[in-house]
Amino acid sequence: MTAQGAGVRYCYRHPDRETGLSCSECGRPICAECVNYAPVGLRCPDHSGRPQGVKKVTTGVRRATFAGPTAIVTKTLIGLNLAVFLLTLATGAPVNGLGGRVAQDGALFVGDHSIGLAAGEWWRLITAGFIHAGLFHIGMNMLLLWWFGAPLEEGLGRARYLGIYVVSLLAGSAGAILLDPQIATVGASGGVFGLFGAAFVLERQAGITRGPAFTIIILNLLLSFLIPGISIGGHLGGLAGGVLAMLALTRFGRAHAVYGRPGLIGAAGVVAVGLASVVVAWLQVQQYT
Repeated sequence: MTAQGAGVRYCYRHPDRETGLSCSECGRPICAECVNYAPVGLRCPDHSGRPQGVKKVTTGVRRATFAGPTAIVTKTLIGLNLAVFLLTLATGAPVNGLGGRVAQDGALFVGDHSIGLAAGEWWRLITAGFIHAGLFHIGMNMLLLWWFGAPLEEGLGRARYLGIYVVSLLAGSAGAILLDPQIATVGASGGVFGLFGAAFVLERQAGITRGPAFTIIILNLLLSFLIPGISIGGHLGGLAGGVLAMLALTRFGRAHAVYGRPGLIGAAGVVAVGLASVVVAWLQVQQYT
């Protein structure tokens, strides 16, 4: 084992942990949890030869198949969306459009004293994220949810991943009613864009400036502005929610997104982002009550 020089040193992945170990490759301090014992000395996770960061997440999803035991939360979310879509069809919705009783009771819009958020139907902030307007709509959202959700879940763990998704749904709903308060908005796009934002933070922590998340965010934002009928507010709100939730989990860079422990402060930060989204929605609704 390699002893440190004079002065207290802290693990570069866990800044709150003192350590006397360092990587024989790069010299950075590492704690007992991060150390990898190699024939030529001690190695940090980045120089251990094992997949790390975004590479670790991507490798994890390549090992996973949809029928396997991994990415349980992502598969459950996809299953719920598909089940709700079938229910919308059974209650009168067209195959390629929005309608039926489920959409009437669950779509997002401010409304008035008789229906909508203004009538106290606050469940719409969440239920709208599980309703889709047609096969193409749900197909694209579920494909993107699987592509980005499964590796993020494998890297972050189920609890943190689900927290980011739920907060992103709320933030997407807040954004949607800010820009289009009386237009019925549905779809998992807020949650999916939140995953884009979370993946972008993960890429930045790994030192990747233009990775897959950055590319898909730019492409989807362009489509959001160019194609009519897409909820720009929902996409921007969900993206902001995912970024802020991930930053909260990393305590704004003081803990690693995958390896660090968010602790009480990180968890409280995620909750705060969700509550702030609800408050933004509530303030908008007050203008119509």
